[in-house]
Amino acid sequence: MSGHSKWATIKHKKGAADKARGKLFNKIARQLEVAARDGGGDPAANATLRTVMLKAKAAQMTNEAIDRAVRRGTGEGDAGTYEAITYEGYAPGGVALMIDVLTDNRNRTGSEVRNIFSKLGGSMAEPGAVGWQFSRKGVIAVSGGDEDTVMMAALEAGADDVAADDDGWRITTDASAVYDVRDALQAAGLEVASAESTMVSSVSVAVTDTDDARKILRIMDALEDNDDVQDIYSNFDISDELMERVGE
Repeated sequence: MSGHSKWATIKHKKGAADKARGKLFNKIARQLEVAARDGGGDPAANATLRTVMLKAKAAQMTNEAIDRAVRRGTGEGDAGTYEAITYEGYAPGGVALMIDVLTDNRNRTGSEVRNIFSKLGGSMAEPGAVGWQFSRKGVIAVSGGDEDTVMMAALEAGADDVAADDDGWRITTDASAVYDVRDALQAAGLEVASAESTMVSSVSVAVTDTDDARKILRIMDALEDNDDVQDIYSNFDISDELMERVGE
């Protein structure tokens, strides 16, 4: 599991779950609006909207909230005019970051992201400097389960790869199949900890320096706290022990 995923788990344990969920719902609502605006409000005919709706339901967003956001996107409510931008940068230790934003003010958001990097020890990168190593995949984390059961359920459902990960399993799929594979795993009696369509790097950077780890996680936190930032993708790998230590 990536260091980013481990950090999200630690923050959940520290009691930040309610605040984080509120921010997540706001960000997903914005994504629903944009998807519906660009491709229409029918998920059967709008693959992007369908994917975001599945993401919203996985986050336990209510159907009413989902429908309300879609209606705003199709012009049935007050919606903002958002522009999608991806920023690229580096955190200490050579860690690559991609930041997806939806903003109604490109200059404001660009300045805020740039300030986060400069104040916390990172640096912005030119478009493409980081993005070449990332590709969209479905990633599912399974807690526990024996290898044969996980392998059989995942591969029969169309997963690409199954790998041991901490106390469970990390399953990689085509991005479009992630929720179908998740459902198959749950039907097999397995505990799915998370399932998401995300950007996965082909290059992993191991972080062992405590100071670098703290700086990386401060940058991640500051970016996540920005309302315009929708998703952050990274390629760092930090051991559980170091993650727990810097997360205290």
